[in-house]
Amino acid sequence: MIDFEPNETQRLVQQTARSFAQQHVLPEAAAIDREERFPFAQLKGLADLGLMAVNVSPELGGAGAGAVAYALAMMEVAKACASTAVTMAVTNMVGEVIAKFGTPAQAELYCPQLADGSFPAGAFALSEPEAGSDPGAMRTAARKVEGGWVIDGVKQWITSGAQAGVFVVWARTGGPGTGGISCFLVPGGAKGLSVGKHEDKMGLRGSNTSSLTFDGVAVPDDALLGDLGGGFKIAMMALDGGRIGISAQSIGIATAALEEAIAYAKDRKQFGKPIGDFQALQFMIADSRAELDASRLLCLRAATMKERGVPFSKEASMSKVYSTEAANRICNRAVQIHGGYGYIREFAAERHLRDVRVTTIYEGTSQVQRIVIARMALK
Repeated sequence: MIDFEPNETQRLVQQTARSFAQQHVLPEAAAIDREERFPFAQLKGLADLGLMAVNVSPELGGAGAGAVAYALAMMEVAKACASTAVTMAVTNMVGEVIAKFGTPAQAELYCPQLADGSFPAGAFALSEPEAGSDPGAMRTAARKVEGGWVIDGVKQWITSGAQAGVFVVWARTGGPGTGGISCFLVPGGAKGLSVGKHEDKMGLRGSNTSSLTFDGVAVPDDALLGDLGGGFKIAMMALDGGRIGISAQSIGIATAALEEAIAYAKDRKQFGKPIGDFQALQFMIADSRAELDASRLLCLRAATMKERGVPFSKEASMSKVYSTEAANRICNRAVQIHGGYGYIREFAAERHLRDVRVTTIYEGTSQVQRIVIARMALK
């Protein structure tokens, strides 16, 4: 028998996230977007509630509530403000990566500061100008020197690049291809590390996205995360979990868009009756409701498998490709239901459509997810 109900811990985390998001995040969401304001106060509030390290053990400052609780919390925060949610998502992912692959000293140094908000955010520095979906084309390199490593190269599309207290950085330490890639921990503000301009994005405008330049950044031997040459494995395992987070983010955005569209359809009158009485709009709402519920089930299945410690790569990819594409359709319908009002900033529908668009791109494009699913199906 499959239990579709959250347990007591999961429900508490969900309710805590919902309460904080509705009271302290949602009222500022439009201004955060309009002013391109990094949500420092909201993120610190989330940290104080244990929501910046949901799946990190209490011994390292986290909530230790598990992957399902994290997905439920992410849905609630994204429903209120997608910009705040993506920073929460990446910071949770960074903390999990360090807790899983780091030495005890690395985990004890960085995880508590990510969890309690001492670091406004963590950052995941994998992509490069010429190496996005193909990490094997990475050019950033780390050369061995006495007592440590020196990193040179450029990273692109780095979420929270200007605010991160610690970066998980991938660099080439060996030959070509993915087998020559290793992973390092680089503190924010390291000498030789410079942050490029804030990208002027379509959506998620309260989340800082920038390039990073590593110009002779020296790190000690104990900055190596995991095994030498084992960086690609770490990245892929981290991205599997990250895809659950982005699925949950897209579900939260779509939930907000659909709820607002339903409320508008009940209130707006044309031809002498609410527009929700017209079958054309009812079908749009019905399709959206069904797709949203299917997305939730796929996301929570992947999160449950991760929490149980069984392989979940295929399920994470299925969740991401379906939920993000469905969320784009739902948000697009929400704008259509609002008519001309959906195209102006007075209504949140246009922000949801801008925010949701990138979910089919980052943490692995929809096309990459289909490759993962097909390869595993054809094994």
